[in-house]
Amino acid sequence: MQDLAEGVARFQRDVFPAKEELLARLATHHSPQTLFIGCSDARVVPELVTSAEPGDLFVIRTAGNLVPAYAPGTDGVAASIEYAVSVLGVRDIVVCGHSACGAMTALAEGHDLGGAPAVAAWLRHADASRARTAAAGDVSALVRANVRAQLANLAAHPSVARALAERKVTLYGWVFDIATGRVEDVPVAGPALAA
Repeated sequence: MQDLAEGVARFQRDVFPAKEELLARLATHHSPQTLFIGCSDARVVPELVTSAEPGDLFVIRTAGNLVPAYAPGTDGVAASIEYAVSVLGVRDIVVCGHSACGAMTALAEGHDLGGAPAVAAWLRHADASRARTAAAGDVSALVRANVRAQLANLAAHPSVARALAERKVTLYGWVFDIATGRVEDVPVAGPALAA
């Protein structure tokens, strides 16, 4: 906690003065152009990877960058997607997987998640990704298949489907390589996913 407190002090002393005008504007105006759906992994920081400024990205982070298939009812991920698309009017949506993803590694290598039942249940949202990956144990192939599967799930959310049909939003799939800093485009499959 001490590190975080020191970080806040550095922010207030060194960063805030340089960003004060931007942050004052953002205090009353929120209009990001991009929804970025990435993994919760602490090594993957969307704003760092994209060199984004505060206010540029609307970010959703979930274990394994999973986007549950749309279902009626209360769901924080679905609500955040709907807000970004229907209220904020984002123009671009990125689903970003990454190298050495713990969630995808657990699935690819068949780790025992009996001691983490909530994690095991959450990772069921990647069943389609596993089904699309031919070689068991191939984490990088599963990461890419998972980005494609989550894009398909995303496109079925009503707000996204409507925005795609009206050509108001474009979907992108990325894989970030932690060791090299490279970002690979994962081709978006199917005409329904591209604006």
